[in-house]
Amino acid sequence: MLFISKDQAQINSAIRDKEVRLIDSDGTMIGIVSAKEAQLKANERELDLVKIAPNANPPVCKIMDYGKYLYEQNKRDKEAKKKQTIIEVKELRLSAKIEEHDFSFKAKNAIKFLESGDKVKVSIRFRGREIAYSKMGREVMEKFAETVKEFGKVDRPPVMEGRTMSMILVPHKK
Repeated sequence: MLFISKDQAQINSAIRDKEVRLIDSDGTMIGIVSAKEAQLKANERELDLVKIAPNANPPVCKIMDYGKYLYEQNKRDKEAKKKQTIIEVKELRLSAKIEEHDFSFKAKNAIKFLESGDKVKVSIRFRGREIAYSKMGREVMEKFAETVKEFGKVDRPPVMEGRTMSMILVPHKK
């Protein structure tokens, strides 16, 4: 399949080379001909002469319907874009001294995010002297990971980054 970028393709009279290697519209190799002769053959078939390999020696040109080619390429690009899945990273903030109800509420939200296919970044921000209790924060993180393990797994274990401890959870493959 040909992949010509729209901005660099030379078409018809824009091709200024003396000789080109010509490929017919059905894909058969015609051979090395002058650019004028190649343009005449394209005009006979009422098609375009498109330079598909400008860096080759001599450059390779193909006889094709360029408008139809661009239409099909745009259609392929749109199809590929439709099949693309966008994964968002949702963030939840906990604290080292979190109450049980707040913990379960945050876990319920994390489960909802994981079920919808998003990654979840769980972070604990240590303020002031709380930094001395980073072990307590790690225990909260491990408990959180244990709570949501049926819906997602730990992609990046709890890591300290300055005064913030964070871990990333990813949903299980379906």
